[in-house]
Amino acid sequence: MADAANVRLTAHVHGHVQGVGFRWWTRSRALELGLVGYAANLADGRVLVVAEGTRAAAEALLAALRSGDTAGSVDLVVEKFDPARGDLRGFVEK
Repeated sequence: MADAANVRLTAHVHGHVQGVGFRWWTRSRALELGLVGYAANLADGRVLVVAEGTRAAAEALLAALRSGDTAGSVDLVVEKFDPARGDLRGFVEK
């Protein structure tokens, strides 16, 4: 359900974020915010977070990722915003 009001957040999360419940924590925050997408472990130790929804909800998730209250320990979040594609359903851990 892509429309002009929705965005796609793509965030690469650096730090100690694998094996610590980080993807589950991210999924919980995203669902609370009404976002769809996924959180996936990458081979280099980062977690990729892709979320679609309103700009406000995506910004809130990004703020949560940077809050210091995450599972594990986040050192850096590199994000980009694009128009929503509308190809995501639910929010899953990969």
